[in-house]
Amino acid sequence: MAQCGDKPKRIAFGVAPLGIISIGIVPMGVVSIGVVPMGVISIGVVGMGVLNACVVGMGVLVAGVNVMGVWWAGVEGMGPRRLGAPPSALHQHHHGSAGQTPPNLMAYPTRQQALDRARQLGCSGAHAMGSLWMPCSEHPQ
Repeated sequence: MAQCGDKPKRIAFGVAPLGIISIGIVPMGVVSIGVVPMGVISIGVVGMGVLNACVVGMGVLVAGVNVMGVWWAGVEGMGPRRLGAPPSALHQHHHGSAGQTPPNLMAYPTRQQALDRARQLGCSGAHAMGSLWMPCSEHPQ
């Protein structure tokens, strides 16, 4: 069994394998495949790495269901660039319960852009969301 500080194997399998290519429950390596993969490239359920393909992921380029990344694609997510979104939309934000289609609310870099979107949505005002601006004077419930 590998110990903390041991040299990683080329290919590692197990509960918390450490290898160049790691496959297991909590794999750690350059390429990690498993339940909670952590690596440069992570494929699994909850992934953390530079490139992720998973249900819940955090990284630079992330594709999944609920993700956070610099570039991301998914059902719900956070990050500066949503892949496939209009160039003016920096952040997609979803609200609503199953079976409902939430309004397509976006966060924008300027208050004026959020005010313009608010008029299109039929509400007034804008509110700050971190360093970005969202349409409507209040956040939807």
